[in-house]
Amino acid sequence: MKLNSFFHKQLWLYLLFVPLGLGGCLRTDIRPMYGLNDALFKPSNSYREPSLARQWLVSLVSYQGKEKIEMIDVRSRRRVALPGLNRADSQPISVSVSANGSRLALVRQREDKTELLIYRRSLGTLQRIELTPKGIPRRVSLDNTGRVLAVQVSREGKWDIEVIRLKS
Repeated sequence: MKLNSFFHKQLWLYLLFVPLGLGGCLRTDIRPMYGLNDALFKPSNSYREPSLARQWLVSLVSYQGKEKIEMIDVRSRRRVALPGLNRADSQPISVSVSANGSRLALVRQREDKTELLIYRRSLGTLQRIELTPKGIPRRVSLDNTGRVLAVQVSREGKWDIEVIRLKS
């Protein structure tokens, strides 16, 4: 009888504390960062395709009908200059940033070609990445080190994911 009483008490404790414990897990403290959001994002612009890595946020911004890539240092709440990246004759499609903010991977439409590129901030240079076999890149994701790239590619009417190790 004592053993049955012990299990009975354990069952009550279980029924009492498990829902309380789960309730703690289900609560969310997720809130928008209003001070940051209000300071950085202008209501007249349209933002999409965000990529966040440590203190860096990059996104595509539609400004006066033209899309461009914008980079923000989240800690200082300042926009970062990207010389040589945004061109009047191209349309960005997707962008991603490395953890230290030194590299951006992007897909853009220029003339009748869709290009996959790496932008090195310290040099202000763009490097085209050729896909083999040929394909049309759509979305891009750069790992934290900035040395491995995943890209969504269309080939013969089918979507593939290609992982590419970049040279230093």
